[in-house]
Formats: sequence, C-alpha cells, structure tokens
Amino acid sequence: MFLQSNVDSLIVLSLVELKDAEEIFALVDTSRNYLRDWLPWVDFNTTAEDTKTFILSAQQQYVSKSGFHCCIRYKTEIAGIIGFHRLDWTNKTAELGYWLGKQYQGQGLMTKCCKFLTDYTFDHLKFNRVEIRAASSNVKSCAIPQRLGFIKEGILRDAEWINDRFVDNVVYSMLLQDWLKITILSSI
Repeated sequence: MFLQSNVDSLIVLSLVELKDAEEIFALVDTSRNYLRDWLPWVDFNTTAEDTKTFILSAQQQYVSKSGFHCCIRYKTEIAGIIGFHRLDWTNKTAELGYWLGKQYQGQGLMTKCCKFLTDYTFDHLKFNRVEIRAASSNVKSCAIPQRLGFIKEGILRDAEWINDRFVDNVVYSMLLQDWLKITILSSI
C-alpha cells in the first residue's frame, strides 16, 4: 500500500511515523485556536505523547488496511495531515479527512493533496467512491471538494460535537465514473 509520494516538486505525502510526533504536535499547538473550531480532537491533544497515541493508532489502521494517515510535507516541513479515516474494501469506499496548520492555508496545498489521494484511490486501490465530510460552516474545508468537482450529497445534522456544540457535516462524494469524466475533460 501507500508509503510516500511526491504530489509536486514542493509537496510530499509520507505515512505518519513516531519520529514525526514532536513536529506534528508543535504544528497542532501553534494552530490550536484555529483548528479547535473544526476538529473535535484538538482539545484532547495536549502533549506530544497524545500525538504519539494518534500515530500508533494510525499505524495500526495501516497494518489492518482499514485506513492510513500521511504527513503533508511542504518544503520538508510538516504542514498538516491527510488520510483515510475509513477504507471499506467490501463496498470500495474511502473517507478522506485532512487538516492544515494555519500558516499553510490558502496556498492550494490541500486541494493538490486531495486530488492526489483521490487519484490514488481510484487508480491504485481500485475503489469506486471517495467521501469527504466537513462541518457545514467550515467554508475553507468545504471549498476543497467543491473545487475538485465532488458532489454535495447532503447534510448530516448535528453530526459532530465540537467545543460544547453540535455542528452539521456536509457529505461530498466522488465516484470513479465522474472522476474519469473530469480527468478526461481537464486533459483536453
């Protein structure tokens, strides 16, 4: 399965490793106020040990082939995390999730990474469907699947508990047949 790949000349995706824990934690810590508006786990990630626990869980997911998580390295620095929260081999469906440190926002990094992993899902895993879920009020996160041509399927009401409140999630999907059409049209 996936180990490491170049998205472009400045962006590399590599599986999370224990040696990354300090750098990932530092990125979470410097972006904490920004990230906590959208991610329920931020308030529970208070030490590098918490980040190590996440990495060990991600490694177990990789071994069991139920998902995987990558560091997004931009100019060699970790800029964020992207990965599959869920790989459903029976139904050929993947659920993609992501976050970036505040200082890396607005540069197109996440759109490129999502496109890369969507390609990977269809080309290498031979799946039929990729889902992205985002808080409905998280405009930046919702813009990524929209930009890539994902279809908005609906709203999951009160789907996540974040910072003492429920937030709705928007579900976006891309099917292999639609991705092939988009890929063909973009190459013309």
